[in-house]
Amino acid sequence: MRWRDVRAQRGDGVFEIRTSPGRPPRLSRADQRRLLRLLVKGPLAHGHATDVWTCDRVAQLIRRMFGVRYHRDHVGRLLGQLGWSYQKPERRALERDEARIEHWKRVRWPQLKKKPAGWAPTSSSSTSRGSG
Repeated sequence: MRWRDVRAQRGDGVFEIRTSPGRPPRLSRADQRRLLRLLVKGPLAHGHATDVWTCDRVAQLIRRMFGVRYHRDHVGRLLGQLGWSYQKPERRALERDEARIEHWKRVRWPQLKKKPAGWAPTSSSSTSRGSG
């Protein structure tokens, strides 16, 4: 009855779901755009030994450039909100020979691939046309 009375007093929209504004972001929109420009330059430009951004490295960059501390787990969420996705570098041997690999796939793999001899559709049903 209380719900009915509240609706009668305040109108139909009183029970609509509203979003909570939550905590305000520590980086402004301008700071987020600046962060993206810094990230695009790459980790090597910021003194790292490899060309891979990790959440720890991005957190260090944010702390150094903006004076804001973020946990590395939150940095991943922040990057996702900014349109960046998790990238895992492919691990491949330096000695890899793409031409030989392609040749093996085209020539040798079909020879090794199992094929049923004399393939034809089969059925275990005694009423099917394929049985007999």
